[in-house]
Amino acid sequence: MDDEDRDVLLTHPQNGPTNRKAHSLSSQHRHGTTTISTATASNDAGSKRANQLRNHSLDEAKITNAISNHHHQQRHLGGPFYNDSDEDGDFFPYASTSYITCAGVNPRYDHSFSLPSPTTTTGASSFSDEDDQRPAMQEFTASGGTGIFKAPTRSAVHPTRPPALELRPHPLRETQVGRFLRTIGCTESQLWAGQENGVRFWNFDDAYEAGAGYCGKGKRGDEDTSPFYESAVTSPTMCMVVDHGNRLVWTGHKDGKIRSWKMDQTEIPSDDSQPFREGLGWQAHKGPVLSMIMSCYGDLWSGGEGGVIKIWPWDSIEKSLSLSAEEKHMAALLVERSNVDLRSQVTVNGVCNISSSDIKAMLSDHARGRVWCATSLSFSLWDARNKELVKVFNIDGQIENRAEMPVPQDQIVEDEMKVKFVSTSKKDKPQGFLQRSRNALMGAADAVRRVATRGTGAFNEDTKKTEALVLTSDGTIWSGGSHGLVIQWDSNGNRVQDFTHHPSTVLCFCTHGPRLWVGYASGVVQLLDLEGNLLAGWVSHSSPVIKMAIGGGYVFSMAIHGGIRGWHLTSPGPIDNLIRSALSSKEDEYTRGESMKILVGSWNVGQGRANPESLKSWLGSVVSDVGIVVVGLQEVEMGAGFLAMSAAKETVGLEGSAIGQHWQDAIGRILDEGVAFERVGSRQLAGLLIAIWVRKNLRMHAGDLDVAAVACGFGRTIGNKGGVGLRLRVHDRIICFVNCHLAAHLEAVNRRNADFDHIFRSMVFSRQSHLLNVAAAGASSATQVLRTANGAGSNSEERTDLSEADMVVFLGDFNYRLFGISYDEARDFVSQRSFDWLREKDQLRAEMKAGKVFQGMREAMIKFPPTYKFERHVAGLGGYDSGEKKRIPAWCDRVIYRDCRNGPVSECNLNCPILAAIQMYEACMDVIDSDHKPVRCKFSVRLARVDRTVRRKEFGEVMNTSEEVKTLLREFSEIPETIVSTGSITLQNQETSVLQIINKSKDEKVVYHILCEGQCTINVNGEPTDLNPRGSFGFPSWLEVTPACGAINPEQSMDVTVRHTESHTLGDFVEAVPPTWYSEDTRDKEVVLSVQIRCSSSMEFKTHRIRVRHCYSTRPLRIESRTNSANRRGNNNRSESQRRDNNPDMVDRG
Repeated sequence: MDDEDRDVLLTHPQNGPTNRKAHSLSSQHRHGTTTISTATASNDAGSKRANQLRNHSLDEAKITNAISNHHHQQRHLGGPFYNDSDEDGDFFPYASTSYITCAGVNPRYDHSFSLPSPTTTTGASSFSDEDDQRPAMQEFTASGGTGIFKAPTRSAVHPTRPPALELRPHPLRETQVGRFLRTIGCTESQLWAGQENGVRFWNFDDAYEAGAGYCGKGKRGDEDTSPFYESAVTSPTMCMVVDHGNRLVWTGHKDGKIRSWKMDQTEIPSDDSQPFREGLGWQAHKGPVLSMIMSCYGDLWSGGEGGVIKIWPWDSIEKSLSLSAEEKHMAALLVERSNVDLRSQVTVNGVCNISSSDIKAMLSDHARGRVWCATSLSFSLWDARNKELVKVFNIDGQIENRAEMPVPQDQIVEDEMKVKFVSTSKKDKPQGFLQRSRNALMGAADAVRRVATRGTGAFNEDTKKTEALVLTSDGTIWSGGSHGLVIQWDSNGNRVQDFTHHPSTVLCFCTHGPRLWVGYASGVVQLLDLEGNLLAGWVSHSSPVIKMAIGGGYVFSMAIHGGIRGWHLTSPGPIDNLIRSALSSKEDEYTRGESMKILVGSWNVGQGRANPESLKSWLGSVVSDVGIVVVGLQEVEMGAGFLAMSAAKETVGLEGSAIGQHWQDAIGRILDEGVAFERVGSRQLAGLLIAIWVRKNLRMHAGDLDVAAVACGFGRTIGNKGGVGLRLRVHDRIICFVNCHLAAHLEAVNRRNADFDHIFRSMVFSRQSHLLNVAAAGASSATQVLRTANGAGSNSEERTDLSEADMVVFLGDFNYRLFGISYDEARDFVSQRSFDWLREKDQLRAEMKAGKVFQGMREAMIKFPPTYKFERHVAGLGGYDSGEKKRIPAWCDRVIYRDCRNGPVSECNLNCPILAAIQMYEACMDVIDSDHKPVRCKFSVRLARVDRTVRRKEFGEVMNTSEEVKTLLREFSEIPETIVSTGSITLQNQETSVLQIINKSKDEKVVYHILCEGQCTINVNGEPTDLNPRGSFGFPSWLEVTPACGAINPEQSMDVTVRHTESHTLGDFVEAVPPTWYSEDTRDKEVVLSVQIRCSSSMEFKTHRIRVRHCYSTRPLRIESRTNSANRRGNNNRSESQRRDNNPDMVDRG
C-alpha cells in the first residue's frame, strides 16, 4: 500500500463499528514494525504451504455455522451481507444525507427536499429500518472521466440556447396514449394543435399562466401546461390549415373527414367543463387526410393516400357554412358532391401522369398562384386558378414524363432470414458438436450482416426523400428531406441550389421575413437566411421537431413527444440575454428538490430457473423503502441454437423468450407487482435481460422508457456477450441502466475493456423496435447509419446517448478477475476476510485506476466475498469451485455508476441535478442456485428539477414588466416607410394594371403580402354591397395578382401585376350539381386588396388598401375605364365607409 493510500485512510476513517473480530493480513500490515516482522518471519513457511494440498478453513463446518449465525443477526437489514472495517486508500466517503423518519406518516418514495438545504427530507417514510439510517458507503472513482465519459453540463438556464417559453412542457409518453399531438398552427391570438382525439387551443394572453397542477383539473401529462381548451373527441387529427379570412381552423383526420372549428369559441364555459364542438364537416377521402392547404384563390386542397388530390371549391364551402345546424347533413353533402378529383382529371385511358405515392406535403405559392404537391420522390405543380397540371418533376429537378411514378418497394428478404445452420453433403464428414455450434452462430451472424447491409442501402435511398415544403418571402420554395438535405426551387419548379447544414432528417419549416427556421429529427432547430447561410442553431428538444408555427411574437416548435416551446421571433438576440439573466437570478424561485431510492440487482443465473426463496432473499427483503427496482440477469438462456435464433429474431424486430418472461413474472410476484410496483418495461438480447419496476406513487413522475441493445459476441453480432439498456425519465431527469456481460477468461482484460467501450459508444436508445434491433444485433454499419440519421456524427468524441444522461448505472457480470494470486491464496484471504488485499488484485479496479474502463465512474467499496465461482447447491463459502480447473474466486458481478458530479460537489441544484450515494452494496451468499452469487446495490438519490409553471410565470413577468425588453420590442416593431402607387384600380375585358410598392428605407428590407379582404357586387345605384371574404383571404377567380408576396430591398421597388382574367365556371368541374347554382354573374364586382408590409423581427404590419373594380363592357361605366391611371386616389361614387377603408397608413398587429 503506497503512502497516498495510507494518507487517505487516515483522513477518512470508516464510520460504524466492525462486524467481525478476525484479524486480516492487511490489518497486521498496518499495526507496525512488530507485526510486519512476524509476518516476514512466517513468509517461508507460508510459501511452502502454498504448494501443498490442504483442507481450507473455508471447508470447515464451523465457517458455515458462523455464516448462518451472522445471516441471522443481519435479518433486520433485509438478508445476508458481508461487511468489514477495512478501509481502502482509493475510496472516499461521500457526504451522507440525514434522513428523518416520522412514525405515522404514509410512506412516499419520491420525497421532496428543500433547496439549497438538501439534507432535510419532507414527506418522510414511516419505515424505521436501520437501513434508512445507514451512512453512505465509501466509493472508488475511476480515472479518465473526460470527453464522452464526462457528466453533461447542466444549468438553471441553458447557456447556449435562447430561453424558451414552455407552453407545454415535455409530457411523459405514457400519459399521452390516445392524446399525442400531431400538428400545430397559429392564428392572430391563438395556437391550435391537432391531437389523436381532437384539437385544442391556447390563447396567447394566457401563455404565461400557471397550469392546473397535479392536484387540479389538469389531465395527466398536462399538469404544467398553460391553460388550454379542448374539443370533443374526434378521429386523430393529421393536418391543419388556418383560415384567417373566415376565422376558421380546418383539420384533416385519419377517418378521411375534414372538419372546421371556429376561432372565436365564445360558448366555452370558464371552467372548461364542456368541450367545444366542430362546425362543418364532410367525408373527403376514403383514407386519412395527410395534407391540406388553402390556395391563393380560397379553395381548399387536400391530399391523401395513393397520390389522391382533391379540391373543395370555396363557393360550395361558403354556401354550406351559411346553412343552419339542422341542415348539417345537407351542408356536408353539398361539399362532398362539389369536389374536383385532380388525379382523375390527369388520368387518360388508365394512365396517370402523377405519382401514386402518398402525399407528404402541400404548398400554396401565393406569389405565382400555384400549388405544389409533394410525394417522397416527386413533385406535381398545379395552377391554382384553373386547376391544371403544370409540371411533374423529381427531386433532382428533372421533368418526369413517365405514365406512372415508381413506388419504392422494400427489398424482399429471401431465404437468408431462414438461417441455414448446417450445410452438409453426403461426401462431407460428420461434424462434431462444437463445429456445428460454430456454424450455427456464424450463419446467424452472416444473416445479420446481410440484413444490415440492406438496411444501409435503404437508408441511402432515403437521402432524397421529401418531408417538408415552405414558401419564403422572396417567392422561392424550399424542400427538406432525409439526411438534412435542403433544396431551394424557383416558382417554376427549377432547382436553384441545395444545402446540408445538419445530417439529420428535415421534418418541418417555418418562415418569417428574411428568415427560415428548419426543424430536424435530432431535435435541432437551425436559422437560415434566404441565401441558405446558417445564422444560428441549437437543440430545441430532446426528440424530433415535427412541426413549427409562428404567432404571438414567437416561433413555436413541437417535438414528437408533444412538448411545445416558443422561441422569440428575434432569437438569438439581445432579448434572450435579458431573459437569461433575469431567469438565472430567480433560480431559487423555481427549483424543486426530490429524493428517492433505487435498488439495482445483478445475477448471472447460469440458465437456471427462478426460485422464489432466492428472489425473496435477494430482492424482496430490501424493497420496502425503494421507489425504483432494476434487475439485470445474465445467461438466462444459452446454447448455440438459441443464440442463432435470437440473432435472427433481432433482425426482424423480435426479442425476448418464454424463459425471460418467466423470470420477469417471478420477480414481479416478489415485488407485489400490480399493487406496490408497476413493471415499466424490459429488454432482452439472447441471454441478457434487464427489467424495471416503479412504485405506484412514483409512476406519475417516471416514464418515457426507451430500450437499447448492443451485441459484442462473435464479431459484434451475437448476444452471448454485450449489453442491454433502459433509459427512464424521472422528474425530468434521465437515468440509464445498462446490464452487461463482458468477455470471459482471466487474460481477456483488453477484450473486456473494448466491450465496454463499444457498448458505451454504440448504445442508441429508441422505442422503434425495427430500427433498435438492427443496432442490437450488432451490425455496426447499420448502427452507424442509424446514429447518423439521428444527427450523431462519426466523430469518436461525439456525445452519445449514455453521455447525455444525468445518471448512468452499469450492472452485470463484467468478468474481471483477480490477478497475481493463486487459488489457494485467494481462498486464504477470503477465509480471513482480508478483502482489502484482494481488492489490490482486482483487475477491474486496476483498469479503472488506469482510466482504461468505466472512466470517471464510481463503485462502492467491496465488503463482500468474491461472487464467482461456486458449486451449485453448496451452501457457505466452502462452495467455491474445487473441481479440476479450480477457478480463482473473483468479483465478477458488480454495480458501477456515474451521476452529475464533475468534481467534489456536495450540493444538489440545477447545475448538478442528480447526486447519488450508495447505502448498500452486498452479495447474497445464501443463494445457491447458480455458480454466481447475486449482488444488490441501493442508491439514495437526490434530484433537483425545474417547476415549469413557476418558471413560465417568471418568464412572462420579464417579458411584460422589463423596461429594457419593452424598449427593444419597440425598436424591433418599427416598420420602414413604404409607398403604394395607387389606392384604386379599374379593370375591364382582361385588362392589366401595374401596382408599384416602393421601399423608402435605406438599410432595411421589407416583406409584403397582398390579400383580398373580400368581394362585393355593385348594385343598381352604383354602391358596393357587403364584403364577403373567401378562404384565407383568397382572390376571386377573375383576378390575378402577380407576385402577391415578396421581399423588397432597401430603396428598391416591386411592380405587381393586377390582371382581369377569363374564369371558368365551376360547373365545368363539378359533377351532379345543378349548373344554375353557379351561373355567371354579370354584375360589376369590387374587391379590396390589402397590402401588408412587415419587417423581419416583428409580427406587426402596416396595411395599404386598394380597391379593384371589375366592370363589364356592356354596362355603362360610372368611373374611368383607363386602367393605368395609377395616381387615381378615389371615386366620387364611393361611400364614406369606402373612404375610411382606403386609409393607407393603417397599422395592424398580426
